[in-house]
Amino acid sequence: MNVSFFQELLNSITERGRALLAGAPAKATGSALTGLARGLISGRGEASGVALAGEILCAYSCTDEAEKLEFFRFLLDDLTPAPEIVTQAAQAYLENPSPGALSELETAVESPRREFFRRLNLAPGATSCIVAMRADLISLLSQAPELRPVDADLVHLLGTWFNRGFLVMRAIDWSTPASILEKIIDYQAVHEIRGWDDLRRRLDPADRRCFGFFHPSLVDEPLIFVEVALTHEIPASIQELLGAQRAQTRDADAPTTAVFYSISNCQEGLRGISFGNFLIKQVVQDLAREIPSLRTFVTLSPAPRFAAWLVRRASEENKARDNETLELLEDSSWAAHAQHQERLKPVLMPLAAEYYLAARTGAGRPVDPVARFHIGNGARLERINWLGDKSARGLRQSHGIMVNYLYELSDIERNHEAYINEGKIAASRAVRTLLKSSGKSKPGNNKRVQTGMLEDAAANANE
Repeated sequence: MNVSFFQELLNSITERGRALLAGAPAKATGSALTGLARGLISGRGEASGVALAGEILCAYSCTDEAEKLEFFRFLLDDLTPAPEIVTQAAQAYLENPSPGALSELETAVESPRREFFRRLNLAPGATSCIVAMRADLISLLSQAPELRPVDADLVHLLGTWFNRGFLVMRAIDWSTPASILEKIIDYQAVHEIRGWDDLRRRLDPADRRCFGFFHPSLVDEPLIFVEVALTHEIPASIQELLGAQRAQTRDADAPTTAVFYSISNCQEGLRGISFGNFLIKQVVQDLAREIPSLRTFVTLSPAPRFAAWLVRRASEENKARDNETLELLEDSSWAAHAQHQERLKPVLMPLAAEYYLAARTGAGRPVDPVARFHIGNGARLERINWLGDKSARGLRQSHGIMVNYLYELSDIERNHEAYINEGKIAASRAVRTLLKSSGKSKPGNNKRVQTGMLEDAAANANE
């Protein structure tokens, strides 16, 4: 297809539509924006509808936070299924449960907001604007939780528009256009990229790979990307992978291990739309095909909430075992002192095992969001690493703890099913031995883990 011709055609339709919109303001704000939205949902011709969608997006871009809140509340209150129509359709279906009656019931209960966003998406470049619109909505949910039904409708639509079938995986290397490389630097959410030299060390060497998912509607905007190191063993720290003086795997030595050490979501407006599991699985397939010597696929993952959990644990139990030792953590430089490390390691490592294997949310899921992602994908918690991340962020969030999740291809399906159906977390003997030494060998309540998995099905944490 001639893309430039198609774009010119769309623009032509839009311009003609604008001519049909008598007096529609170019940059309406506030309540005028809701008027434009009513016009779009009320039904117009295709040309005028495309133009009106463009006007709405233009107007929305000029609004402040209060006006955005007003707009989302209009979507919540006005664009909702009519109770009387739903009741009639439900009664008709109960009296005659035919395919036609079911179809009418489905039409009656569908939120008009979904049709509004579908029509809004007709405007050129609208998809990226709607993703940005949802990012605004997410930021407003803390002060206006009643808007969650609007968010649910957006998640439903975005999950369809960004279905795996529409995504394209691209390798990202030092020859990738600078506009994309700049975004990789900006979007790196776990291990900060300190400028172009640091980025080159992660992309250019023969023992490094980076892959990202892209969508045709977001040109040169990565949705998510994963960084991979090719090694001969499972790493215990991020320092050995990212250190400026690290030993590079020689080309002549076929690597045996692929290490996924950073997964970063790039679009806040797509939070909750699952990409990471598809990306990892496709990268595994591609790397295994490219490098036959690879036998082990493993992560080096952070424990982003371990430090916060440890504080809550001490508070809930009104005391912390080895409390005097844990007070050493209050010294921000504790990791630089060998004596502090020697005292803290036998205390923190069993607690980390408890955090991963026994601690549960109210829904019966693991407390750690990265664990929920990888365990839910069928990985095994292979190893807990002492001082795996000595960065200021790593020490602050996890007291330096990092873990390895092992993707054993023959066990992935069994581990996944055991987690969903029984709440079982696949873990190595070494990790379970640590849990026993913590004095808490049984996991928490798993009765609600399947419900929790359903809630998490679309979630994807940065790691």
